[in-house]
Amino acid sequence: MISQTQQEYNQVVQRCKDTFVKKTKDYGTAWRVLRLPSITDQIFIKAQRIRSIQEKGMQLVEDDINGEFVGIINYCVIALMQLHLTDEAPMSLSAEEVEREYTFHIEENMKLLNVKNHDYGEAWRDMRVSSITDIILMKLFRTKQIEDNEGQTLISEGVEANYRDMINYAVFALIKSGFVEQVK
Repeated sequence: MISQTQQEYNQVVQRCKDTFVKKTKDYGTAWRVLRLPSITDQIFIKAQRIRSIQEKGMQLVEDDINGEFVGIINYCVIALMQLHLTDEAPMSLSAEEVEREYTFHIEENMKLLNVKNHDYGEAWRDMRVSSITDIILMKLFRTKQIEDNEGQTLISEGVEANYRDMINYAVFALIKSGFVEQVK
């Protein structure tokens, strides 16, 4: 039996994936030129905008906060794809190949979500969206530090774990903000 969280998660990532695939058809895989620190900075810009709007209580640019969380998810998936694509991989990938890769990384994230949800008992449901934003920002600062250390860590997980956590936290924020139909 699929849980409420899994149903909501699937609804969120399906909408994110639809956007991603459509943009791939519009733009191709121009993102392939980005190095990981550039992707991290793009995610940072989105998270910082969310926090700024949350703190100010207003926004001047029409793009809504939910769209920024979608962007965080999609840029994290880009980062995961870039991490796993070899140097020999072509710059231009077909929309079908990108969709397969997107699905693979989201399925891996769902596995992570399930084990963490088991251990943490869905504690995220009692969190504020503003706290989720702060955690995403913290994970970004960790990722930036790891990148500045050329991927070397003494005891910590690497950048992949941080990208995966950011995806899940952004999904949680979208679920909490009513981005998907509430499952009954």
